[in-house]
Amino acid sequence: MELKNNFIFAPVKTGYSDLSGVVTDRHLRFYDVRSKNIGAVIPEPMYIDKGLRELPVQIGIADDSQIEGLKKLTNLLHKNGAKAIAHLNHPGRMANPKIPGNYFVSATDKPCENGGATPVKLDRQGMDNVKKLFVDAAVRAKKAEFDYIELQFGHGYLLAQFLSPAVNDRTDEFGGSFENRAKFPIEVLNAVKNAVDLPIIARISGDEMTPNGLKLQEMILFAKMLEQNGIEAIHVSAGTVCNTPPWYFQHMFVPKGKTWELAAKIKENVNVPIVFVGQINDFQDIDKIKEQYNGDYIAVGRPLVADPDFVGKYLGEVKGNLQPCLACSEGCLGGVKSGKGLGCLVNPLVGKEDFVLKKTDYAKNIAVVGGGLAGMTAAVTLKKRGHNATLFEKDTLGGQFNLAYLPPHKASLKKLVDFLVAELDFYQIPVIKKAPETSELENFDEIIIATGSKPAIPPIEGLKEYYWAEVLQEQNLPENKNVVVIGGGLIGTEVAAKLLDKNNKVYIVEMLEEIARGMEMIEKALTVKSLKAANVNIFIKTMVKKIDGNKVFIESENMKQTIEDIDLIVLATGMKSYNPYSDMSINKPVHIVGDAAKVGKAQNAIADAFFLASEL
Repeated sequence: MELKNNFIFAPVKTGYSDLSGVVTDRHLRFYDVRSKNIGAVIPEPMYIDKGLRELPVQIGIADDSQIEGLKKLTNLLHKNGAKAIAHLNHPGRMANPKIPGNYFVSATDKPCENGGATPVKLDRQGMDNVKKLFVDAAVRAKKAEFDYIELQFGHGYLLAQFLSPAVNDRTDEFGGSFENRAKFPIEVLNAVKNAVDLPIIARISGDEMTPNGLKLQEMILFAKMLEQNGIEAIHVSAGTVCNTPPWYFQHMFVPKGKTWELAAKIKENVNVPIVFVGQINDFQDIDKIKEQYNGDYIAVGRPLVADPDFVGKYLGEVKGNLQPCLACSEGCLGGVKSGKGLGCLVNPLVGKEDFVLKKTDYAKNIAVVGGGLAGMTAAVTLKKRGHNATLFEKDTLGGQFNLAYLPPHKASLKKLVDFLVAELDFYQIPVIKKAPETSELENFDEIIIATGSKPAIPPIEGLKEYYWAEVLQEQNLPENKNVVVIGGGLIGTEVAAKLLDKNNKVYIVEMLEEIARGMEMIEKALTVKSLKAANVNIFIKTMVKKIDGNKVFIESENMKQTIEDIDLIVLATGMKSYNPYSDMSINKPVHIVGDAAKVGKAQNAIADAFFLASEL
């Protein structure tokens, strides 16, 4: 592998194509800004048959009509000095069952335990058809001027379905022993090798992180097989899209560094280069992989989504603070799942790379009131454009987001507050530690109100003393208490999870029929699972009717109950916009942004503030 440096952009699904699977201008703009300081780019996984899509709008390499667009992409990457790697994958039983026309085959005839279509168990003819799909896609990759091919042998997709003892239940020559289970994946590798003269990289899961699944020792054996069969490099990840999606997506809820350890163990046993990947989102992560594990290549995915200059900044070729990836999956996975395409909580320009932040022709003095995510983003954006911004914040910069990183497994969110505070300092934006009087605001040309939101207090009889999310702060966090959390949305469930850390007995009372509404899907699944495992008392479609001392009276359609011996009430029944200037007369243009305008998520607040400030 001859790259200009040892950094590779790992494959990240974008959802930027159309139903024809062609490369679009949106793809070209997205990869253009992320390929200038990097050794190679693996574009998103490409489907090798239209009936095997994971996304309706996935890039395809299943038809010759798609080659022209793919060649535009490879030519762009080459122009920027990056090699192009075609990632070829057959999802098998993990093809999307919601896409009309999809079909499902596997080493087994059993569906994924976590849901999905029932597959047809492949016979010899079906296996030969699979090999032909890989070969035909590889030939197209060669025609489209890709430099390398990456074959997906991991993450619970078809070739891993043959490898994994948790999936492969065959009794023929392709089942049973590890050597038998590895036969067909090696057949596919050799078929592709014989069809094209491009170097081939294998992507594997060093451990599927699921009971009875692939473990490290078998993957070391498989890595040796790959080496014996002429593989050029091995890209080591973890998890399976079927059983362990948090590992597959390298979500903030899984421990950073585990995939590096797996890669290092495999590296000890083979003589081909190893590609390290997984939550490499800080510069010290790169240093650790280089120094502790002597990593050959480093693959970075979502951090390059959050900051297109991640590698350039590490190498010192681009100046500026690192815009951090939080490993939250909120904007990237959430955007793709929603059909909007890849987005990012911290970077509002993901998927909008044609947007140009224009310098202003006339520098205004603009006051930004409120130093939360929206306020800080607005102030920094104004200064980048040439305006004079002054930020007012009477409390702590970061606002309510300073509570967001306190629940379990969410410490990475603090990086966003730290980044924006560093940006204020970098651009020398004055921060006034007070709430301004209206008379002070009259001295500015325009005003942005970014004062956020406050808890919405329901009219519950007897509700007097209670906490909101500030209960998450160490000085407020109770221990060994009985706590009722009123409201089971995002905030309520996160508070409940944190309360368990201190051995509290927790009750959640939620009016609607589910808890954790609005929570990112992986976080929701893991958080709800942890609450149930801890036997948290969860009442849905239930209201708190009255509080009397240490008694909480709840009621649903078919039930009335009293929860006794309660030490603490936590209120998490939603938020309402807060604008203390709404009734005051200010004779200058006033703009309201973030939660002060409409209560929403952090991603909305940042994007709204950025685009407002870009227009003033």
